[in-house]
Amino acid sequence: MAGHLTVRGFEIHSGKLDAQAQRALVADLRRVIEAAPMFSPQTSRGKPMSVRMTSAGKYGWYSDRKGYRYEPRHPGGAPWPAIPGSVLALWRDLVSPERDPDCCLINFYGEGARMGLHQDRDEADFSWPVLSVSLGDEGLFRIGNQTRGGKTESIWLRSGDVMVMGGEARLTYHGIDRIRFGSSQLLPRGGRINLTCRVVD
Repeated sequence: MAGHLTVRGFEIHSGKLDAQAQRALVADLRRVIEAAPMFSPQTSRGKPMSVRMTSAGKYGWYSDRKGYRYEPRHPGGAPWPAIPGSVLALWRDLVSPERDPDCCLINFYGEGARMGLHQDRDEADFSWPVLSVSLGDEGLFRIGNQTRGGKTESIWLRSGDVMVMGGEARLTYHGIDRIRFGSSQLLPRGGRINLTCRVVD
């Protein structure tokens, strides 16, 4: 059921995408993944992340022993594919019709995958929000503070939910503690896809 909720500045549009829109978006993402296959990045300490990822747009997000950064090409050497029109339509509806994102990061959470508390701060201009789209299995989203430590709050994100992280939420620590594997039928083999669109330059 569609609804709107704000938690610590995170604007959550519950059920923004209905089942048909979710299926269409997954089909668009499969074409992106065909052109730019998913890979398993490493943390700066050389530890492999449990989340697999790829990107679309002018830049893709990348991580290895050199650190976290945006790169203009997939690790395989090819430029990133264009951001699908279905994703841009969401951005233009909820963020801005005048400035499109430079990057659409696509994260895949399989069974047991998680994402530790982190800030999105590799971009040049923090006045632009980050747009986040959840597809597939439910994910337990943890919201922290603008510095490490302190009280946190958690909320389940479901398939079709869209979140805008702007204002006070833009530099708030956040992460995914776990997914409820098998809670959605959207992806035949289970798992969760999360898109995050960002203005990089």
